[in-house]
Amino acid sequence: MLSPPTSGGPGGPGGPGGPNGPGPAQGGGYGYPQPGATQAPPGPGQGFPQQPQRPQQPTTWSATIGPDRDYFMAMMQRSGPEAAGLNLPAYSPEQQRTLTGNQITIGRRRHSTGDTPDIDLAVPPEDPGVSHQHAVLVQQQDGNWAVVDQNSTNGTTVNGGEEPIQPFVPVPLQDGDRVHVGAWTTITIRRG
Repeated sequence: MLSPPTSGGPGGPGGPGGPNGPGPAQGGGYGYPQPGATQAPPGPGQGFPQQPQRPQQPTTWSATIGPDRDYFMAMMQRSGPEAAGLNLPAYSPEQQRTLTGNQITIGRRRHSTGDTPDIDLAVPPEDPGVSHQHAVLVQQQDGNWAVVDQNSTNGTTVNGGEEPIQPFVPVPLQDGDRVHVGAWTTITIRRG
């Protein structure tokens, strides 16, 4: 059990200014200031950083969506005769999207029900290799994102990989990672 300082005031051995006390700038015993006293901030190396900390802002992530010639050519080499009629679109502007919320759905609009994914690859030029519910980008607890394939027909790959990712298993993404879906679509994830 601690007892209050007993030796006579700020300069005594157990007092706030004594050898065992917190120092004259601290005020009362046990490191708490006396009522009405002004407490000076600690000096260098005494618990506070030299520069003020800025409040941490949430990290903004974005996705760039567009056709990818390299991915398309790799898909054509791996595909069977059913892909023979596919052509990379001559012109398809990239789309930019800020990733907000906890998840972003990727797929094609279902005209019969009107269901539209967040990243709709049914807009011209429609990517015929994308399933209606192809994949989901899911925000992780640390603020980063992961991709989860939704058991799509043609699979989802990351960073040019030849093997599709396992369905329903989140694959963490880093700044600059590329998610490949359908016949030619690549979604590049960027931080900041």
